[in-house]
Amino acid sequence: MTSSTANPLLLSYFQRQQTPAGWFDLLSVMVDGMVRNVGEAESQPFLRQMGESLAERFPLPASETIGELEANINRLLAEFNWGYIDIQASEEGLSFRHQGLPISRDENSQTRWCYAFCAILEGLYSRWLQGQGGKSHLAFSRERLYSVSDVVFRYANPQ
Repeated sequence: MTSSTANPLLLSYFQRQQTPAGWFDLLSVMVDGMVRNVGEAESQPFLRQMGESLAERFPLPASETIGELEANINRLLAEFNWGYIDIQASEEGLSFRHQGLPISRDENSQTRWCYAFCAILEGLYSRWLQGQGGKSHLAFSRERLYSVSDVVFRYANPQ
């Protein structure tokens, strides 16, 4: 994984758009403090729960196809200014490539922020998919980080 996007101008643009001074700084201080105090693994369930709560506040409209699901999710991500996704279906499950994730302006905490934000997204996407008729036994989890703003998640049977 690289620690940032390949294009520094693009990174700077996304940071200005997605991480407004004050609110984002407060949020990152809170998340960073929690992770430092209880540990990364121990903070994951709470962060997933926060994502689930967000999904309840912003439910997805019913989707009949993968394309419609992708469009509905991207509409909400655009409202949040959190980037966009591309969904690929396979026999093993669904792959969600989420690009343009908000990135911490503090370079030293970008990876920690990314991991914490991914946990929030795991809860968010999991609840959204359950709302679309997805089964509760299926897992939504981070599979690969291309960078701190480009992450692949998988929705499938747990391994």
